[in-house]
Amino acid sequence: MNLYIRVILMFIKAFWAKKIGPLEKSVIRLRVLPNDLDTNLHMNNGRYLTIMDLGRMDMVIRNGMFDAVMKKGHLPVLGTANIRYRIELRAFQSYKLESSIVYWDEKWAYMRQAFVIDGGPKDGAVAAIAIVKGGFFDKSTKTTVPTQEVIDSLGQ
Repeated sequence: MNLYIRVILMFIKAFWAKKIGPLEKSVIRLRVLPNDLDTNLHMNNGRYLTIMDLGRMDMVIRNGMFDAVMKKGHLPVLGTANIRYRIELRAFQSYKLESSIVYWDEKWAYMRQAFVIDGGPKDGAVAAIAIVKGGFFDKSTKTTVPTQEVIDSLGQ
């Protein structure tokens, strides 16, 4: 099952939430739902990657990149994801997904995304952590948008 309801809720919350700077951390609070579980009754490893999409979208909406790149018809793309699973997330467990840009080069932005347990005896523990490489794709030129162009469109 796709995350249509979570995506809609994330968009609504992100557009009304406090804006953040391009290098500030985005934090969204979530809960492990039954459709997130695998046969071991903890969050499925593939679901982490799908939920990370929500965190990145929240970040680009709140830091202004979404408006800047969508006006030009650019699409967000992911180049690489490297994730380390540390502690399982069980059914109905609350967690925070923290997303931030940690580095960029001419073509890509590198982001850290961490699943942090929210409440209970392991409050604050990192359940999973990932480094992802993402950027924006220009549909008209069929190329990745240079990072400097994205930064310039933000007025930074």
